[in-house]
Amino acid sequence: MIRILLADDERLIRDAIAGLLDLDDDFEVVGQAASGDEAIATALRLRPDVALLDLQIPGPDGIEVARRLATELPDCRCVIVTSHGRPGYLKSALAAGVRGFLPKTVSFPTLAHVVRKVAAGGRYVDPELAAEAIGAGDSPLTPRETDVLAFARDGAPVEEIAQRVSLSRGTVRNHLAAAIGKLGAANRHEAARIAAEHGWI
Repeated sequence: MIRILLADDERLIRDAIAGLLDLDDDFEVVGQAASGDEAIATALRLRPDVALLDLQIPGPDGIEVARRLATELPDCRCVIVTSHGRPGYLKSALAAGVRGFLPKTVSFPTLAHVVRKVAAGGRYVDPELAAEAIGAGDSPLTPRETDVLAFARDGAPVEEIAQRVSLSRGTVRNHLAAAIGKLGAANRHEAARIAAEHGWI
């Protein structure tokens, strides 16, 4: 029996996946979570074999949840199931210890196969996403440039970004200017769009 945790902020999707998994005698959905913090707490309490994580859940995202669980609960293998399958996300997920990465467009038999494979110690990456990741190249942005650009994407002003990343306003402006230059963008909003399209933020 493979014990599974589901984390997705969309309840309908979460319930549908849980219902399908519960139809299989090999699977038991032991917990569900609607946020990253809830996923971590639930995983530490229930100790599932596999955690199926949505990438963009509130709080710590799926990649950060996987990173935490890789340290705090290494026997729990994480799989990202996402509608945001960009190359940068895939690379970040693999670096965080994620064992599977697939789009929400996969069939249930594929999802079941991935859960079994990952639970047995294997890995699975959607072939199309893997090919895109190989062709996309690595992000030219530094970690700090990535951080400030991610906040700029949400429309935060420089003052707010500075507070959130604990930097001076001047330093934030410098990071934004560097990111704009590296991405060949006209302004920070275009830079954020380009970076998001590549999955770098």
